[in-house]
Amino acid sequence: MNRKQITTAFILLAVVIAASAGSWLAGARIQSPAEAAARTAPPAPSPILVPIEERVLTADVVTRGTARFGLPQSLLLVPSPLKGEIGIVTTLPTRTAQLAEGDLLLTASGRPVFILQGETPVYRDLTPGVDGDDVLQLESGLARLGFDPGPLDGLFDEKTGAAVGAWYTQSGFTPFGPTAGQIAQIRELEDALTAAINEKLTAEEIAAAAPLAVEAARAHAVGESAAVAAYIIQTALDEQAAAEREAQRLGETAERLAADLEVAQAQTGLQIPADELIFVTTLPVRVEGNEAAIGDEAVGPVVLVTNNQLALDSSLPLEEAPLVKPGMEVAIDEPDLGITATGVVARIADIPGTEGVDGFHVYFEVLVDETPLTLDGFSLRLTIPVESTGGAVTVVPLSALSLAPDGSSRIQVQVGDALEYITVTPGLSADGFVEIIPVDGEITAGQLVVIGFE
Repeated sequence: MNRKQITTAFILLAVVIAASAGSWLAGARIQSPAEAAARTAPPAPSPILVPIEERVLTADVVTRGTARFGLPQSLLLVPSPLKGEIGIVTTLPTRTAQLAEGDLLLTASGRPVFILQGETPVYRDLTPGVDGDDVLQLESGLARLGFDPGPLDGLFDEKTGAAVGAWYTQSGFTPFGPTAGQIAQIRELEDALTAAINEKLTAEEIAAAAPLAVEAARAHAVGESAAVAAYIIQTALDEQAAAEREAQRLGETAERLAADLEVAQAQTGLQIPADELIFVTTLPVRVEGNEAAIGDEAVGPVVLVTNNQLALDSSLPLEEAPLVKPGMEVAIDEPDLGITATGVVARIADIPGTEGVDGFHVYFEVLVDETPLTLDGFSLRLTIPVESTGGAVTVVPLSALSLAPDGSSRIQVQVGDALEYITVTPGLSADGFVEIIPVDGEITAGQLVVIGFE
């Protein structure tokens, strides 16, 4: 075989080998539809299993509220007719100051303004001789402060005045005694009484001498005609009657003036002008702020006070409001500030849109339990448990619950290497869990339940 023939044989062999290789590759790439589907199908899903638990479930209403102190009220000063002019505010209390019974609230033109406990507001000067519920409040307050006002009978008498004087003196102030007008009135009454008594004595002397004048007239009429004699005698009798009437009138005037003087003297002891006392329903109180400034007239609202009970103002959407009732416990917190406290629902508005909330919310108030924390002014989270299982119950995550074709609820649990459905009755749900009660089959805590697949 020559060189040319050898070359041709190698070429033919190479072609045969290449064709065989191509056929093999083509055959390897050919597959049936079933094989193609099997190769491209996703892997079989595996269940996500978590253990069944036993725990207490509580459904909560969560909202926010702003803390404040309760029962804000303005303390009002009324003018005093005794003084006749309105004073000028000279000192005021500091914010957050605590005021108890008998404490000094402020001063006006250097005079004190005290506070006592009482339901009836101050509406008049309290002076000797007056009586009423306001005087009874004064007497009761003086007694609580340790000053003896005498019988608690609602009558401002000498004993009451003495207790008032002791209270003022102990507080560092001069008691308010008789005014210049009262003293002048007494002097006028004394002068009028003296004059009336003198006139009465003169009239009584004239009346006492009148019978002698009548007898003298009778003697003078002897020998006169009957008409003249009768006239003389009648004139003397008329003068006697007039003298007796004048003596009686002046006696009555003296008695009236004496009674007026006695009343005036009784009313000019130690007393309390209307603008030196304020009755507050409940004490102690806390100063929230001043409504008057130094230099203002001491009349009208002067100081805003609250009680020492912290409260929170909050509101609920219309659909949640029926769930919350007075007396329910409230958890109060603000995690960012490290605040935790407790309270109780005090009241809930009857209708939406009151107490400054809009028409889609209902106002409610929470009273805060005693706490050393300063909470007023803070916006805080309020959590109100509105429903609870009471004790530990069997629960699963909400995602473990599914609907069966017949509409019943069911869960899928692991039994050995298999998964089985168990029909259940769901109960309370909260915090992502739901209470379950098996209808058929058994469920135990720790058993694995399917919550999904991956």
